Amino acid sequence: MLPEYLVPGIFSGINNLVALQTTRNGGASPAPFNSLNFGKNTGDSAGNIRQNTVALCRSLNIAPDTLAGSDQVHGTKLLHVRQPGFYSGYDALATAEQGIYLCIYTADCFPVLLFDPVNRAAAAIHAGWKGTACMIVPKTITFMQQRFRSNPDDILAWIGTGISQAAYEVEFAVADNFSPAHYKATPSDNGKYLLDLAGANLEQLLRSGVPEKQIETSTFCSSRDSNLFFSYRRDAGKTGRMVSLIGLTPP
Repeated sequence: MLPEYLVPGIFSGINNLVALQTTRNGGASPAPFNSLNFGKNTGDSAGNIRQNTVALCRSLNIAPDTLAGSDQVHGTKLLHVRQPGFYSGYDALATAEQGIYLCIYTADCFPVLLFDPVNRAAAAIHAGWKGTACMIVPKTITFMQQRFRSNPDDILAWIGTGISQAAYEVEFAVADNFSPAHYKATPSDNGKYLLDLAGANLEQLLRSGVPEKQIETSTFCSSRDSNLFFSYRRDAGKTGRMVSLIGLTPP
């Protein structure tokens, strides 16, 4: 079985761009990581993760040693990636180099992929509630403006699959980090709130100057769509990670 993944429509037609988010299907990992797991700190074996990585790269016709990722820490540090490899402490990666594929690992948090087709620059962002509250997406766009001369009017954005508002129940101490437009009381009125992280990131993209017509949001939910995605919350932490990837293949 081949690795399964979603391909964002917003990037269609861009020559040599690879952009995707994997599902949980088509890998080698056993339960509870079944089966296409890319999470290194999940309890799955390094051999299984390596096998899944090789299979995905083979299906994309890219080499495993061209990937760039990080052990994400729910912060806002951004790395300008000039060489592939696995880094430490970054939740956003950006590059204008061809042949480097930026990777973000998630299981409820939102992956946000950005591409500037004018300056041929890409970014991959890990947007959990902490990163979103601390404006990791606008900070990444500002970085792209400063480093790559990107114009937000040109940027294409994809908000990938994460946990939907209907499934994301949080305490008020978390919800209070966001505009009231992005949370509401639970139907049971149990003192908790349903948080719309996708909507919060969409608003931040728009406020950063990215046109609405150039933004796409996944319609899936990592928690609800259990046949397709890992969910840390649904599975009480014992689960795998999807990878979201973006990069330019050399012509």
